[in-house]
Amino acid sequence: MIQKLLFRNQDRKQLIIAMLGAFMGITFLIASVHYLIRLNEFGKGSEILGPNTIIVQKKVSNSSSLALTKTDFSEREIEKMEKLPFIEKVKPVISNNFDVSFETADPLVPRFRSDVFIQTVDPSFLDVHSNKWHWKEGDSYVPIIMPRDFLVMLNTFMSASNIPQISDDLAMDIRFKFTVSNQTKKVWVDARIIGFTNEVSSILVPESFMTYGNEQFSLGVEKKITQLMISGKENEFGKVEALLKEKGLESKNAQMVAGRLKSVIGTLLLVVMGISVIAVFLSGLVLIQYMQLLMSKNEYEVRTLLRIGYAPKILIHTFFLYFIKIFGVIAALGLASFFILKYFLDEMFTTGGIYLNTTISMATFIVLAMVYLFFTLASFQTASKGIHRHF
Repeated sequence: MIQKLLFRNQDRKQLIIAMLGAFMGITFLIASVHYLIRLNEFGKGSEILGPNTIIVQKKVSNSSSLALTKTDFSEREIEKMEKLPFIEKVKPVISNNFDVSFETADPLVPRFRSDVFIQTVDPSFLDVHSNKWHWKEGDSYVPIIMPRDFLVMLNTFMSASNIPQISDDLAMDIRFKFTVSNQTKKVWVDARIIGFTNEVSSILVPESFMTYGNEQFSLGVEKKITQLMISGKENEFGKVEALLKEKGLESKNAQMVAGRLKSVIGTLLLVVMGISVIAVFLSGLVLIQYMQLLMSKNEYEVRTLLRIGYAPKILIHTFFLYFIKIFGVIAALGLASFFILKYFLDEMFTTGGIYLNTTISMATFIVLAMVYLFFTLASFQTASKGIHRHF
């Protein structure tokens, strides 16, 4: 009865425009939040490098081959890079300064041996989900991260020898060993694979093992830093790429493509998110103004109801509940629209070779709940002020 009295003279054009704006804003807001989170997760778990991290080295030119220019990095060069505003961290990649070979040491696997190149990087650059990434002298084995190309080579050897090839999980169960030596001494150290990577071409070992080898078995050759690990700030990968061109540096193409992709799409999603927040805010503001206009048009009815004994909280509740229901419908439609949009976007990303996590991120629902809560508080406050003005 009260609702029919208070809402009979509505101009629904303004209401429909506000609802349409809020609907589109909510849809694109939760979509941008969801895909921004999933994009930041892109590549995690499949590689051991942390986010926005690349390995760089100086390009080799004819002058480098003739020893006219250097391909190693000085401490001063590293310090200058660290001070750049779009760089988070820069650390050297340490290589072995001793002879090392790698071979199988498992009775169930045919003997395979090769001289190898091992490296170590600062642990803060790695995304190793294992508590085994540590070593000290006397430990039963050295944990290693294997380049996937090496496993491909090992499986090629197995196939050529008419031996069944091995999977990642099986390779982690196989026992290997390092032969570490110099001109005067030699030791054997057991090793186990704890992960694989497509981004690093050498076998990665813990820093403590590299320090042990370089101290105990050094060949006496001057140790040079020829590679760096660089971690750029989120959405500023273009500046990192410009730095590489300026300094004559290079990195693996796959790392550059992934970093560029995340930076460009991440920036685009932030722009969409910003526009969506503005759209939701303005639409909510229009709805609040519509409530104020509706209360002004029904000023006579409101005063009459108050005079005949209706409590102010009943009228406040009537206006508040009416607009909360409207916004609830908008939020539900926006969420349903997001699911439809997500289906097509997921298909588009998959077709393009970008395999994002397709599960709904919890942040999507949190953002939607925060928007709904904000509008709830604004509606209640507006209804209270409007009614108490006549009380």
